[in-house]
Amino acid sequence: MDENVTQHFRPDEAPFIDAVGGWLQQVADEYRPVLTHFLNPRQVYIATTLAHRADVKVQFSGGHKMAEMQRALFFPDYYEPEEKDFELTLLRVDYPVKFATLHHSQIFGTLLGSGIEREILGDILTDGETWQVVTESSMADYLTGQVDHIGRVKSRLVVSDFAALIQPLDEWEAESATLSSLRLDNIVGTGFHLSRHRAKELIEGNHVRVNWTETIKPDYELDVADIVSVRGFGRVRLDEIAGRTKKEKIRVTLAVLKK
Repeated sequence: MDENVTQHFRPDEAPFIDAVGGWLQQVADEYRPVLTHFLNPRQVYIATTLAHRADVKVQFSGGHKMAEMQRALFFPDYYEPEEKDFELTLLRVDYPVKFATLHHSQIFGTLLGSGIEREILGDILTDGETWQVVTESSMADYLTGQVDHIGRVKSRLVVSDFAALIQPLDEWEAESATLSSLRLDNIVGTGFHLSRHRAKELIEGNHVRVNWTETIKPDYELDVADIVSVRGFGRVRLDEIAGRTKKEKIRVTLAVLKK
């Protein structure tokens, strides 16, 4: 991808930018739709930006309206995408509800422990009792055949219909703030009302992930659509950078999901 494009993004995002460039070129060369694995919100933002720049159409789906993890479908002008083109399957976790409690981290860890990559999985949803997983259709049989326990709880995955999709419990709260910088420790501190020192301790102690990747750099610069997960506290997403104040503070909108 050309330098005029990459300069607008972080250096560590270069491999993904190159991947998007390859998908866009494939649509142009083969004149057919190209479907990706699941992308996180930051990757969705980058893919949208680059597709618009290249004048290639793109749509996203993660199986439900508020999906965080979504597959991208790049396609030429003639094509009319349908939901089935995203090749998504909904799995229900079948477990003894009356006698056991499951947690997101247990399910996530079990699925990754089955030998698949993170990009194969969409969202893991719960209404407090029922648990569901969105995945790529091509991997549904593999996952249903692999999982017989989640933690110590005897469980199995069952293919379900999207008509049975639950209403997730998660509720993000919007919060406006003015920041001196977009450093990771600043966002963590602001989102969870922690001191900068405490936020730095959490980051350097391996308790923080940015877009599902561990980082121990308090000065890591965040950008639009980045999601920060802080163990024991919840998650914060940078939704908007809305210019600067007269004192050169950065106006932002955060979305916070507390545990």
